[in-house]
Amino acid sequence: MTSLRLRVYWLPTLLLLMGFAAVASSSPNDSSQPFHSNTAAGYEVLELAPSGATVSLFGLIECPELEGAQHREEGTHASVVDSSGTTVTRFPRHFSFRVTGTLRRTILDDPSYSLPTTEDPQQFLLKLGFRLKIYDGLNVHELQPESVELIGVPADIAYDERVYRVNFDIGDRPVTNRVVLEVLSPEGERLTRFHFELL
Repeated sequence: MTSLRLRVYWLPTLLLLMGFAAVASSSPNDSSQPFHSNTAAGYEVLELAPSGATVSLFGLIECPELEGAQHREEGTHASVVDSSGTTVTRFPRHFSFRVTGTLRRTILDDPSYSLPTTEDPQQFLLKLGFRLKIYDGLNVHELQPESVELIGVPADIAYDERVYRVNFDIGDRPVTNRVVLEVLSPEGERLTRFHFELL
């Protein structure tokens, strides 16, 4: 019965990785591509010590408001227009990052660094933390998630992969702001950063 449940839970994860691969070729501010409601934000591969386990972290930006929007450049001036052609002046207030942490070798890249931890690798994935940094020129504002959801396999089932939806409400901010999600270890160390920029 447990094996059947794990196969059922694996299907959404497979679809997530397929979706990541489908959008990985375009970045949020690539002028040759329109924005989409789901946009790849990158990945990081690291090794846990002393276990030697390899952890891959994937980021996906979820923002339905941006579907069909387009980045435009006219000389030195850059702008974003929505699907109706109206210039976007405010950063989307509500959006999510979907973060997948997996012990599977879904990426062939070697780990970029080794992280000492006393946590069991599966428990490590269950204890990831998140914080958002919003850059406005030289000013930096730190924001905690509005909510964090563990989606897919429930926490009480031993598993080698975890998927989080990290939801934010950043209020009213100009489109020129830059947003960075930091993924944190159970000890609070930064593991990687996922960027969300419109200009």
